[in-house]
Amino acid sequence: MKIENFSQMLEEIQRERGIHKEALLSAIRMSLLSAAKKIFKGEDDNLEVKISDEGEFRIILKKDDKEKDVTPKNFGRLAAQTAKQVIIQRIREAEKDEAYEEFSGKEGQLITGVVQRREYSGYLINLGRIETVLSAAEQIPGEALREREHVRLYVVETKKTSKGPFVVVSRAHPGLIKRLFELEVPELKDGILEIAALAREPGKRTKVAVLSKDKKIGAVGTCVGHMGTRIQNIVRELGTERVDIIEYSEDPVTFITHSLSPAKVSKVVLNEKEMSARVYVPEKELSLAIGKEGQNVRLAVKLTGWKIDILSDSEAKDAGAKGDKKTKTKEKAAPEKKETLLKKTKVHELAKELNISSKELIVKIKEMGYPVRAANSIIPLEAISKLKA
Repeated sequence: MKIENFSQMLEEIQRERGIHKEALLSAIRMSLLSAAKKIFKGEDDNLEVKISDEGEFRIILKKDDKEKDVTPKNFGRLAAQTAKQVIIQRIREAEKDEAYEEFSGKEGQLITGVVQRREYSGYLINLGRIETVLSAAEQIPGEALREREHVRLYVVETKKTSKGPFVVVSRAHPGLIKRLFELEVPELKDGILEIAALAREPGKRTKVAVLSKDKKIGAVGTCVGHMGTRIQNIVRELGTERVDIIEYSEDPVTFITHSLSPAKVSKVVLNEKEMSARVYVPEKELSLAIGKEGQNVRLAVKLTGWKIDILSDSEAKDAGAKGDKKTKTKEKAAPEKKETLLKKTKVHELAKELNISSKELIVKIKEMGYPVRAANSIIPLEAISKLKA
């Protein structure tokens, strides 16, 4: 018995779907054997199915070293149906595997999806080959998306499930900001500029610290663009979220000063052992330095990795140089309660404790928005707390 156009069909599937003919033939053979065993009960170990590349098949009964063709007359229709079902199943499996490979290769990147509809758990998003859900936790707070709207999404990870790949996407992830900057600022992809640190409160405000590896190119101005065109394109994608671009510095005093922008800083007193800083600002700059509901200083803490206390210049004068020393000693003796549970740790030390590579840990810490650059870098206490949580 023969399945018509069988060889051409297998070759077409192999060419278009990448499923090898041998794999399909093996799957069809096993399915037909299973069907034959239901007909020839008790002969399970003596049955064999033979299929040629041209689609000719036979059910063979082996006994006493002899082979007998026992193919039932009505088996041709069953064979054709079985072959069709197996091929469809294998194509679906191949499509799932291809989709998984495609999107797992896009982890940490931006993709564009189309909003299908609003659901209880979030938004149903069409990604082309598959659909996913932008969950409430991964949305920008207060953002309302419209049906059929094209939206940029950050791929967090791709999971394998029984129903196929599930792509975890986000618009709240700090990585979204980084990739948007790379789209608008070619100098970042070219390696001339680098995003050294990033701190974000989705829907409200983001601070991005950039550095230039070319003295002739200004980091902040290049990211802002001519007449603000580059930063405007980024902000337009984020709705009402404000984005501050500051210049990164290896010097903590300079970096902390920049991080509190647009407030003007008069003086910074460091406590390097506790990674804390007292920052003095003019009286009129005090509310600006702290920000609405403490947002500006909170983001500065995340960005720099330093604990920051804001004081006015009048408090600095009252304390005086001698007072500053006393205050500094007091801070050493009585750090925040939660920080007493943690100790200053380097990247390679924590990586060993968490049983991952230093490189993987650096990526995780940077995604959290902390400026860590090497295996021997000190990890901010707040980041350690989150990683160990």
